[in-house]
Amino acid sequence: MCGILGIFGAKDPAALAALRPQALKMAATLHHRGPDWSGIYSDDSAILAHERLAIVDPLSGAQPLIDSKTKRVLTVNGEIYDHVQLRTLLKKQHDWQTKSDCEVLLYLYDEFGPDFLDKIDGIFAFCLYDPATKEFFIARDHIGICPLYIGWDSEGVLYAASEMKAIEPYCEQLEEFPPGHYLRGVSGQQTGEFVPWYQPAWAQQIPTPKVSLSKLREELEKSVKKQLMTDVPYGVLISGGLDSSVIAAIIAKFSRKRIESGDKEEAWYPRLHSVSIGLKDSPDLPFARQVAQHIGSVHHEFIYTVQEGIDALRDVIYHIETYDVTTIRASTPMYLMARKIKSLGIKMVLSGEGADEVFGGYLYFHMAPDKQEFHEETVRKLQKLSKFDCLRANKSMAAWGVEARVPYLGKDFLDYAMSIDPEDKRCGQCSQPGQNSQEKDGQKVIKPEKYILRKAFEGYLPESILWRQKEQFSDGVGYGWIDSLKAYAEEKVSDEMFAKAAERFPIHTPTTKEAYLYRMIFEELFPSTAAALTVEYGPSIACSTPTAYRWSQQFNGMADPSGRAVKVHQLAVARV
Repeated sequence: MCGILGIFGAKDPAALAALRPQALKMAATLHHRGPDWSGIYSDDSAILAHERLAIVDPLSGAQPLIDSKTKRVLTVNGEIYDHVQLRTLLKKQHDWQTKSDCEVLLYLYDEFGPDFLDKIDGIFAFCLYDPATKEFFIARDHIGICPLYIGWDSEGVLYAASEMKAIEPYCEQLEEFPPGHYLRGVSGQQTGEFVPWYQPAWAQQIPTPKVSLSKLREELEKSVKKQLMTDVPYGVLISGGLDSSVIAAIIAKFSRKRIESGDKEEAWYPRLHSVSIGLKDSPDLPFARQVAQHIGSVHHEFIYTVQEGIDALRDVIYHIETYDVTTIRASTPMYLMARKIKSLGIKMVLSGEGADEVFGGYLYFHMAPDKQEFHEETVRKLQKLSKFDCLRANKSMAAWGVEARVPYLGKDFLDYAMSIDPEDKRCGQCSQPGQNSQEKDGQKVIKPEKYILRKAFEGYLPESILWRQKEQFSDGVGYGWIDSLKAYAEEKVSDEMFAKAAERFPIHTPTTKEAYLYRMIFEELFPSTAAALTVEYGPSIACSTPTAYRWSQQFNGMADPSGRAVKVHQLAVARV
């Protein structure tokens, strides 16, 4: 992952020139995202800066990129997985300067304008600027896998950056750039409005096509294979759960050949490396070892202590820029793991985020009353991912200059998987017998979460992995982790402090001492009200939202977002 910064709109060219030293300081706060090189472009109307993490074309892919013919300037954080195919859409002659996957964006915009965004299968956040017309174009990928923030100062100057910390001190107005949108404007003039470019049919209506397990398997394999595009050493994160294990098994199938050569050449880094982390009593670690042994990866297992995690909390909140309890719990071990990954010389990893949202894998989905509610909840969860799991995966890894890729959220795979009849995805028991349960040896058994994903990859993994029940990452690293965080918060937040929570935090008032602790640290790092409002806040129950209240009364009065708080976690779920 790289870091980008764009500044547009100063009405006085001299004022913008004075902003260049400030821009360098702002970009410096993003060095961790791009430790390999720094670049900057400026004229009398705009500044674009780039902090590079070199994954594809490390030698000649530095940014900002400039179109030698149109002089348009581009700074990108992202990976364009289908860049080779996208080149075939171009009709004009272009002066290619690199082998970078991102350069194609310049020429797609030249030929197609904003419409080119829907042609891309990739992850991105970018700023594009035309010095001839002073126009700028800012866009973000379909789900918000790459982070992007936007803000305005008191003079109306517009700022965009990969992380909030780069622009928060300078902006009166600040917000997350919405996923799947773009923004056009002219530097020094009124900014336009956010325009949605990603509007899939599945987000508007309930799909009806029945699942094809072979098609589901094929589409996920294609998504993983595309995302093996790299010129540097890579690895895979294995928690020992279903989602990451499936990804690891697919990678093992393709890792021997170089994807960029069309599988004609041997891979530059043929040995697949896998990584896991946990407390010494972690329920995940033995399963992760089992997966690594099954796929034949070079496995690296990292043990951390509760104290090491607690010591890192402030740094974690600084990097991930949220005070959401669930996100911080899960980000801390991931942040620690990223540092170990960096020490191995690995610069890119694939991970399993997104599967629970696509397939309804969280345990409270067992309580969905019908397929419409089930589907609507998966859509809502996906549309919020940029504030939770995508934020965690991207920023926890980027804190140490490691890129995280998420094949379950690949645009082409997502569009297929979310176009399946949600009845095929439903889990647990339901009101109409036979819909979500089957008979085995004369006994009714419950259909587990993510059933179609498990069935599609039978034979790829040991049965003990394939049919393992869902664990949240913050639970799976060791049940003592969450309990210790609660105890630590009890020490740091007195009853008197907590009783006055509404006075100190009238906006998004924390409802637990743990939430108060994280909010307190966040406020010290990001003091503006605008920064606090970038965080999604509300009932955070069992990875859920108020939806859970409608589905089951067991959530009433519950403030613990751990998956263990759901009764389904304690129940022995029979496997089909």
